[in-house]
Amino acid sequence: MADNTGTLPTYDALLDTSGLYCPEPIMLMHNKVRDMSSGQVLKVVATDPATTRDVPKFCQFLGHELIEQDTSSADAYLYFIRLA
Repeated sequence: MADNTGTLPTYDALLDTSGLYCPEPIMLMHNKVRDMSSGQVLKVVATDPATTRDVPKFCQFLGHELIEQDTSSADAYLYFIRLA
């Protein structure tokens, strides 16, 4: 996993959690991954600073791969997750 330095990965589904605060982004991620298949990539857009901690823990706990994250902007955080 590396911070974004150029081209963002392609993704199969988008989850925009902008304006939501903990625990809502993670709860919505749980629901979204249930509708997806192993190997697919989920792009998550978030504005809650707590996601910088919560999304990596979510991936680690459930065995998903956080393939890219861009937390360089204070306006929105981007996460690309490959499902286990």
